[in-house]
Amino acid sequence: MASAKEVQRSRPGVSPEQAILDALRTGYRTRDPAAIASLYHDDVEYRAVNRNNPPSKPLLLRGRDAVRRLLDDLCAREMTHALVRSVAGAGSIAYSIECRYPDGCVVVGAYLATVKDGRIVNELSIDCWDE
Repeated sequence: MASAKEVQRSRPGVSPEQAILDALRTGYRTRDPAAIASLYHDDVEYRAVNRNNPPSKPLLLRGRDAVRRLLDDLCAREMTHALVRSVAGAGSIAYSIECRYPDGCVVVGAYLATVKDGRIVNELSIDCWDE
């Protein structure tokens, strides 16, 4: 999979933020945790809020390696992933991912991230799923 910087080089005029979204879209579709993790800064701060991690006690991950472990688990699950909505601004991105398990259970995640020097430096994930 092409990195965000490779996408930018191959498509002049594409912002770093849009390049990251394009790379995320491909990484999730192909379930490639290494490619997705490469888009995060070494010192990223990742915060997840969901039923298991309420706003007062979110899951907090620090560093690309911690995010990579989360992505390894996520991408190993038997489900499809699709980045369905996205927006890029100066220094920030927002996107949503819809996942579907074979039994029909659907997971929706909304992500807000800050981008610096072509990598994600912090991200908030808000996830919900069928029960």
